[in-house]
Amino acid sequence: MTIRHGEARWQGSLKQGSGRLRLGSGVFEGAYSFPSRFETGAGTNPEELIAAAHAACFSMALAAILERAGLAPTRIRTGARVHLGLGEAGPAITRIEIDTAGEVPGLDDAGFEAHARTAKATCLVSRALSVIPITLTARLDAVDAIPTVEGP
Repeated sequence: MTIRHGEARWQGSLKQGSGRLRLGSGVFEGAYSFPSRFETGAGTNPEELIAAAHAACFSMALAAILERAGLAPTRIRTGARVHLGLGEAGPAITRIEIDTAGEVPGLDDAGFEAHARTAKATCLVSRALSVIPITLTARLDAVDAIPTVEGP
């Protein structure tokens, strides 16, 4: 199987330091810091990258499931919200919310939701993160925008 990688550099203390992270493919590199991770500072953070990875993986899993069912999705848009909170061991990812919408000719709302539930259960990232609650909202629609994944 394929191996994917990324890297991160950090300089300084936890709260005053800063870092840069880079995808192994080189298509993304960005700054991260304590404020970008635990407050509202500029830059990215690992949880944001998990959200994007989860949304991408879920969308592809749903497309594959629909195709196996003889359906041809026109479009699937997925957003993911990764929640940070405090657990017994300190900061933790406490849950993930997935919101997906799609255009699938010949499929009703109930069918779309059923296929989306299967994608949630089988998506590689969902399975890797299965130790935390992952909720799902699924609907058919024709909206052009990706579902909003705003902060709390």
